Amino acid sequence: MMELPGDRWIVISVGGGIALLVAFAGGMLTVVGPWYEGLRFPAWRPPNWLFGPAWTVIFICIASSGITAWEEAETDRQRHWLIGLFAINGVFNVLWSGLFFRVQRPDWALVDLVLLWLSILSLVIAIFAISPTAGWLMCPYLAWVTFAGVLNYKIVQLNRPFGGQGNAV
Repeated sequence: MMELPGDRWIVISVGGGIALLVAFAGGMLTVVGPWYEGLRFPAWRPPNWLFGPAWTVIFICIASSGITAWEEAETDRQRHWLIGLFAINGVFNVLWSGLFFRVQRPDWALVDLVLLWLSILSLVIAIFAISPTAGWLMCPYLAWVTFAGVLNYKIVQLNRPFGGQGNAV
């Protein structure tokens, strides 16, 4: 095994730890129970068992991208931008799970998903400017959330209104 400088281990530990924290928080808010199973879904919805492995691969890509971009950033300003963009993205990522599964508002989650998608696109653009390799590592995340957005939209169409108020997207 290659010996890494101490600073690199810190970057890997912090980056990986933050990715695990975001994944854990989103996972804790995800409840696949009677309410969720009672929703109408499009025929092309993936099986529930696929979401865990897909998100695992995506979070590995996200962490690898962030670590690579951090290491290849040439200025503190670039690193500060990365921290800010990843923080915003993490909030929207976790918020989606809370809105969809805990608050049971796929319509509100869809609004959050648009913001999540824009935050991922911002990350892809910012990271590509630092490291094309790191930028490409973010593309599975963008693709998956694009797919999730279409699925979320179809769920809203098939099941509205939500919240007993008739106020759906």
